[in-house]
Amino acid sequence: MPSSDSYFASIVPGLAGPDAFELRSPKDGVYNCIAFAAGDTTRWWWPEHRSGYYWPPNAPMVQTIPAFVQAFESVDYVTCDSEHRDAGYEKIAIFAIGDLPRHAARQEIGSTRWLSKMGSLEDIVHNQLEAVSGEKYDEPVQFMRRRIRTTEGG
Repeated sequence: MPSSDSYFASIVPGLAGPDAFELRSPKDGVYNCIAFAAGDTTRWWWPEHRSGYYWPPNAPMVQTIPAFVQAFESVDYVTCDSEHRDAGYEKIAIFAIGDLPRHAARQEIGSTRWLSKMGSLEDIVHNQLEAVSGEKYDEPVQFMRRRIRTTEGG
């Protein structure tokens, strides 16, 4: 199998070249980019009635931008106007081809860099949100944010 570097560059040209991205985790097929953006690494989020899939009960079981917005609202995200960093918030971007959601990325807390889960493969960090744009995921079409969550005692 080709290396992750060459494989990612072949499906998402913005990830080609030195320093285009860094691996952040080993391969893990338990969760996908939607779950990862929501902060859930325990299950695969997708609006289908399939074994092992999860979809928030308040969100319509359809693959549309409004349904994905409702899914992210279930974990306290609200829509916002841009991908630009807002102190005190974590942001996500929903990518779509037309009205068909294809990917979600999460902004790294305290940074302008972005985190993406690449299907059932690794999590990556990329400097530019648009690095994962292209034929496979198209463009970011919806931005959302939520207050940064803190842990007790930390």
